[in-house]
Amino acid sequence: MAGDSPTRLVVSVHDVAPITADQTRRWCADADSLGIPVSLLVIPGPWRGASLADEPGYADVLRARAARGDELVMHGWAHRAGPEGSLPRRLAGRIVARGAAEFGALDEVQAADRLMSGRAVLRELGLTTGGFTPPGWLASAATNRALRQVGFRYTTSHFGVLDLRNRRMRRGFALSHRPGGTGERLGAAIMVRSARWGANHGGLVRVALHPDDLARPGLRDATLRAIEAVLAAGGRAATYSDVVPETAGAH
Repeated sequence: MAGDSPTRLVVSVHDVAPITADQTRRWCADADSLGIPVSLLVIPGPWRGASLADEPGYADVLRARAARGDELVMHGWAHRAGPEGSLPRRLAGRIVARGAAEFGALDEVQAADRLMSGRAVLRELGLTTGGFTPPGWLASAATNRALRQVGFRYTTSHFGVLDLRNRRMRRGFALSHRPGGTGERLGAAIMVRSARWGANHGGLVRVALHPDDLARPGLRDATLRAIEAVLAAGGRAATYSDVVPETAGAH
């Protein structure tokens, strides 16, 4: 039986950077064909080559997507974990996020420095965002304090969307693939089934798209089936900003 609240569907495109421009374009074309907006998770710093500041022309692409109704979300600084934190915490981040848990063990000063650096790059290019998704969906408690300090409105984890102003969590597990990992095909099937289940029970369904998914046979098809299943069940497509009210405390 469906829940009382209508299902909201948030589709996020991860690892948006100049080096992944082609993969981002392909995912956006799929979203356009379905008539839905996406939340674009932008890496502002150096990652797999040039940083956003090194190729400012790519900002024109991002502005055009925002003008269509997509949302820009800051996605870490360099999307790469450093030596910070205890050994167990670093190992956990390496296993869960394949070395991308950049904010998983930072203290407040370290996190604030990277957050402000990222915002400065975006601001210089005329891009704005109020949301943050840490790479690997892993962030230390100090990172969340820093996010509030520097003025971000919300952040996301594997388990939901957190309004940083009132600390309310909108629960919804992020469905994503693990290309090349053990159980890749089983995981793709689980994504479709989980999306259908979520669509029939109301609440928030989140589908995360990564550039590397497009290199694996079948993952794109499974993703599109999952999205289509939610839409067919009456789910309403939204961005993360749509999910978090503009006014803290609003419902």
